[in-house]
Amino acid sequence: MGVNRNYKDTVFTRLFGETAALLELYNALSGGNYGVNTAVEINTLEDVLFMDLMNDISFVIDNKVVVLVEHQSIISDNLPLRLLLYIARIYEKIIDKRAAYRQKLIRLPMPELVILYNGKREFPDDVELKLSDAFIDIPDHTEKYGSLELTARVLNINIGHNEEIIRKSATLSGYVAFTHEVREGMDRGLELSEAVTEAVKYCEEHHILQPFLSNNASEVLNMLTTEFRMEDAIAVWKEEGREEGRVEGRVEGAEMLAKLLHEGMPLAIALDKIRNFGQ
Repeated sequence: MGVNRNYKDTVFTRLFGETAALLELYNALSGGNYGVNTAVEINTLEDVLFMDLMNDISFVIDNKVVVLVEHQSIISDNLPLRLLLYIARIYEKIIDKRAAYRQKLIRLPMPELVILYNGKREFPDDVELKLSDAFIDIPDHTEKYGSLELTARVLNINIGHNEEIIRKSATLSGYVAFTHEVREGMDRGLELSEAVTEAVKYCEEHHILQPFLSNNASEVLNMLTTEFRMEDAIAVWKEEGREEGRVEGRVEGAEMLAKLLHEGMPLAIALDKIRNFGQ
């Protein structure tokens, strides 16, 4: 079962939105050995950029509900909060809402939240983000997390990081190599389209992500254009927010921005629209 094709489609979600590649990736991340016949139910939230989680895939496997997020920009300290709201939406999607009011205990798949960091800034190999870090300290309160905790694991998948994990998945290894080649090309001053073309050629010569890249070159360019424009636009928007004394800005604005950029609206005009959003 694959993910739906909509404006949320990215190279990451397209590659790992199919069961075989997803199983391969999850085996690498978890150290598991799930076979090709393992039941996987993909339940990614569709048709909405929920809480700025753009490159996300959610699925149920072996009584676990797993949320994978590929994050290209700065890792926000508020990701645990966003994931808390996200996982609540997933549970709403996979259980009968009326069942929550029954007397008999509802058995829930255990949550497993993993963020794959692929941004340009330096970041450790493996970090845990906890919701409790956001809680206001209360004097003499013995339990910092109170009655609620959420932990998300962040893995750096850039070249030179977590190489043992990356080697276990040919698709992940190819994806890391491809995105690295694209960024290298842009660092050399190439336009995005030129960098993608060169990266696709490199991958063809080295048999990386074939035949996916060869068969989907134009779509890959369109998806990367949206992703990179989105990444740069959110970075600009958040920087403006910090200058004006706002820490995060509006989540609704991030969702709106993604849609506008996907529809082809120029970045400057899209930013003007979200600056005025809600006013």
